[in-house]
Amino acid sequence: MPAIEVRRARPDEADALLGLIRGLAAYEKLTPPDAAAEARLVRDIFGEKPRLEAFLVFVDGRAGGYALILETYSSFLALPTLYLEDIFVEPDLRGCGAGKSLFRAMVREARDRGCGRMEWVVLDWNKPALEFYARHGARPLDDWITMRLTREQLDSFGGE
Repeated sequence: MPAIEVRRARPDEADALLGLIRGLAAYEKLTPPDAAAEARLVRDIFGEKPRLEAFLVFVDGRAGGYALILETYSSFLALPTLYLEDIFVEPDLRGCGAGKSLFRAMVREARDRGCGRMEWVVLDWNKPALEFYARHGARPLDDWITMRLTREQLDSFGGE
């Protein structure tokens, strides 16, 4: 049984965190953040005015996964929502309890903050993740559709 520890990432672990973010991009077949985006990530996680928080899961002392979280707010519940932006465990460490420990730590974080709920999105082709979340009681929302405007669309919104 490996030793598993989950804790907040520290600034001196930024390189390990960025490596894991690149690992998630590869797994999801997406372009990883470039150097400028990586610098913004480090600033937005560890800087003076953090915009999100990072947690790492260590397996036998190795940083093998991460979660990025931030709070949104439900006006109808009048409570914060813990939004799980990313959760990822290196493929070779899956099945040893690292993902479960990381996910449970995020659930505890939501509970400790008094959140009314925790939300995240999953790619529709990611069957292992969908099955993992279903085993832990999470259900997809059938009546909500995720919408997005890109930076370019924001800049050109309404012909402004």
